Amino acid sequence: MNQHPESLEYRVAHLAERLAAGVCGELGVRAEARGGAVLLTGTVPSAQCRDDIQRIAREMLADLPVHCDIVVAETGPPAHAEDLP
Repeated sequence: MNQHPESLEYRVAHLAERLAAGVCGELGVRAEARGGAVLLTGTVPSAQCRDDIQRIAREMLADLPVHCDIVVAETGPPAHAEDLP
């Protein structure tokens, strides 16, 4: 299905609104139209949040390729003490 650029931009904006209002409340995730595909970027607090965002994007934009470059923030305690000079 071939989309007009305005239609794709509208759908991507609608996705961004849904993500901001969703379970993760992710305002730091960006959704951008890139040549007939959608690119998701940003940082989230957990892998579950990233997975939820990918699932929502793929459901809402099922007819488009969705690429995910979302990074999970390291929020746990450090594995070892930091050595200061």
